[in-house]
Amino acid sequence: MKKVGVAILGLGIVGGGAYKILTQNRDFYCKTQNVDIFVKSVLECDKARIESLGVPQEQIAENIFEIVSDPDVNIVVECIGGITDARSYVIDALNAGKTVVTSNKELICKYSHELERTAKRLNAGLYFEASCVGGVPIVRTLLDGVQSNKISSIEGIINGTTNYILTEMSKEGVGYQDALAAAQRLGYAESDPTADVEGFDAAYKLSILSSLAFHTKVPFSKVFREGISSVTPEDISNGSDLGYTLKLLAVGKDTGDGIEVRVHPTFVKKSHPLAGVDGSFNAVYLTGDAVGEVMLYGRGAGELPTGSAIVSDIIYAATHEGSRYSTFKNNATAEKDVKFVSDFASAYYMRLDVTDRAGALAKITAMLARKNISIVELLQKSNGAESATVVLVTHSTHETAIKNAVSRINASGVASVRSVIRVLS
Repeated sequence: MKKVGVAILGLGIVGGGAYKILTQNRDFYCKTQNVDIFVKSVLECDKARIESLGVPQEQIAENIFEIVSDPDVNIVVECIGGITDARSYVIDALNAGKTVVTSNKELICKYSHELERTAKRLNAGLYFEASCVGGVPIVRTLLDGVQSNKISSIEGIINGTTNYILTEMSKEGVGYQDALAAAQRLGYAESDPTADVEGFDAAYKLSILSSLAFHTKVPFSKVFREGISSVTPEDISNGSDLGYTLKLLAVGKDTGDGIEVRVHPTFVKKSHPLAGVDGSFNAVYLTGDAVGEVMLYGRGAGELPTGSAIVSDIIYAATHEGSRYSTFKNNATAEKDVKFVSDFASAYYMRLDVTDRAGALAKITAMLARKNISIVELLQKSNGAESATVVLVTHSTHETAIKNAVSRINASGVASVRSVIRVLS
């Protein structure tokens, strides 16, 4: 039976989960996959973590050079996160001809071109299922499940932290800060939650997934990004009254005008499959020209779900000869002939404070009409003291049109726009 030695760099949540799965299921993989996958070594500076996982002394490596020079190590798993050390260690492993499996979304998003170039030179494998959407097998689906299709769109809830926060705000009626604090207590959010709540994490993942889906490099710099820190319970409640649920949505489209990639809070009709994805769960909704709509759903983070994705890549690498690389020119930047859409089209939710006097609403609708913006739904709530709150949802229009209309309304003296949120058409 073929024997495959694995080294794990970092035994945090993801690396520790992969270690547990590999050690507990070794006999199972021998039986079902006809390959003996064993942990040869680990690199971890936290001795308490090593002890808690019961790592034998003989598996503990002193440094990366000990690992990459070991002929019994075939696959190196990078789970340390960050960029500087992770990038250096992965390149060292690839230069030694080792296949690399990583969960590092930022590393793959920003440096996959460099890593893949090194891997190709040594005919080494580079796998990154765990970098996107935890235990949901979206990367493998794009590579090996729907490759017969031209994918026209990918829409997803791909960050568990923000989905938990928005679910709490929606179901419990709490404010953003209280929901964030709850997410931090449960370990869903870091003490510095910026990467999650401001959309960086989702944008890294969307860059990776859109590149795979549309077979062209989609750099992180091309992703429009807006976080959830300014979302209010009032907007969530208003949206619910209109039949919508609020999600931080990642949207990628291959349109006739170019590629459109964006991450932002989005109102989703309650009848849409993505609307029911709550808590820390994630989901990705694909549209292909042959298969139609496909949705993958599951846990987007956590020790065992993400560890499962790591081990899935290990098994795939161990049971397949040769290595597969990108189906596109994987450079640092996009190809010159690839167009990106910045003035994207969407429906929009707007909440306005309006002077409660005759003709005010007519003036607002007239200003919108001048930008060819029409209204689908409208609610008006009196606030007393000669003011009212107006909530409206537009037909599909363009980002620049909405921004221009908001500027005109705010300068009119009859209303001020308090929030603008995109709506999934």
